[in-house]
Amino acid sequence: MIKYIIKRILQTIPVLIGVSIIVFVILRVFAPDPAPIVLGDHASAEATAAWREAYGLNEPIVMQYLHYMQGVLTGDFGDSYFTKTSVAQEIFSRFPATIELAVGAILFASIFGILFGTIAAVKKGTWIDNISMLFSLVGVAMPVFWLGLIMIIFFSGFLGLFPSTGRISSPLMRPDDITGLYVIDSILTGDMKALKDSLWHLTLPAVVLGMYSMAIIARMTRSSLLEVLSQDYIRTAKAKGLNSKQIVLRHGLRNGLIPVITVIGLQFGTMLGGALLTESVFSWPGIGAYTVSCILKSDFPVVQGVVLLVATIFVTLNLLVDIIYAVVDPRIKYGKKEE
Repeated sequence: MIKYIIKRILQTIPVLIGVSIIVFVILRVFAPDPAPIVLGDHASAEATAAWREAYGLNEPIVMQYLHYMQGVLTGDFGDSYFTKTSVAQEIFSRFPATIELAVGAILFASIFGILFGTIAAVKKGTWIDNISMLFSLVGVAMPVFWLGLIMIIFFSGFLGLFPSTGRISSPLMRPDDITGLYVIDSILTGDMKALKDSLWHLTLPAVVLGMYSMAIIARMTRSSLLEVLSQDYIRTAKAKGLNSKQIVLRHGLRNGLIPVITVIGLQFGTMLGGALLTESVFSWPGIGAYTVSCILKSDFPVVQGVVLLVATIFVTLNLLVDIIYAVVDPRIKYGKKEE
């Protein structure tokens, strides 16, 4: 297993290099020139040339990339063209909010997706199965921004159960900053008031973001579990007199979780990189909306840093999924034979 992990880590290096090259070239070739955006349309040609020289934009694109990667290897992702602060600081000041939202969403999606998918498989062909799959279909087809607005109107405006914006009611209620995750920081500091308020704010956006993934997970769970329940060893378990709960949970669901785990890992990575609409609708101060604003302003260093971070998360999640495979299914072993 250790050799396999090391091999996978080494395989991620060319992937990340390829991602960095593609993003770097696209931004330099197709994005608008950042100089007029930063300095304004009325900036003189001398000021524009001096600004471009200061940020190395007058160099050949190959040299620009080599200088950029040299900085990345030393932990320097450059500075934002607009705020003049380091890219790492800009990203990691906002990324905990996106992580918290994505974790809440994937927990919601995984728990209810597996639950609904399992019920649908066990009750195959019944009205319960039909309702579960209809609910999943609605979750897949429903646009995130529309669902978010409906949830705000109904649960915030009409019922008044949940807040419609932000991570916490007041800046004075923020827990001490340890991880940047309000829920975790509230638990670590024992601030139950902040914990309750942060969970209260997290509920609606997490449900909205996780609805699509929940539908995907439910349908995958149903399909995988139905295939497993038709196997010979399931019939043998029934012949031995095991009850339905033992057969489904111990023999069926565990063996059917492999494709479900893959979907969960990929959906979580997608949430971290694509929570833009949810963050915009709920005014959630995460990385999604900020990245889009940087793209529109041609803030190259920030966009490159975010893309590299998201790519790293994706390949890391894929590695973790492979490791979880072996934990969930003891039949899976990574060794010389598989190689």
